[in-house]
Amino acid sequence: MSITGYVILSALLFSVGLFGLIVRRNVISLFFSLELLLNSANVLFVGFSKLYGNYYGELFVFFVLAVAAAEAAVGLAIVVALYRLKGSVNTEDYSSLRW
Repeated sequence: MSITGYVILSALLFSVGLFGLIVRRNVISLFFSLELLLNSANVLFVGFSKLYGNYYGELFVFFVLAVAAAEAAVGLAIVVALYRLKGSVNTEDYSSLRW
């Protein structure tokens, strides 16, 4: 696969993730969209790593995946706490959490 394929795949993943962040109102859907954004960056890291023939891109992907796993764990813990508080996972119900 050439670098063009990696860039196109990454752009598609990024656009779907960005669309999900803008349109969705469910917190869990927002987390899935954020994961798509991170994975689109991972695809680019792997593509450019393959293009240049080194492993720095793959190494950086491991760090991004670790951050994504921590974000998912902390984010879902917050979602569970907010669900217990409000009884819903829609972002419109959390307007009272603003300053």
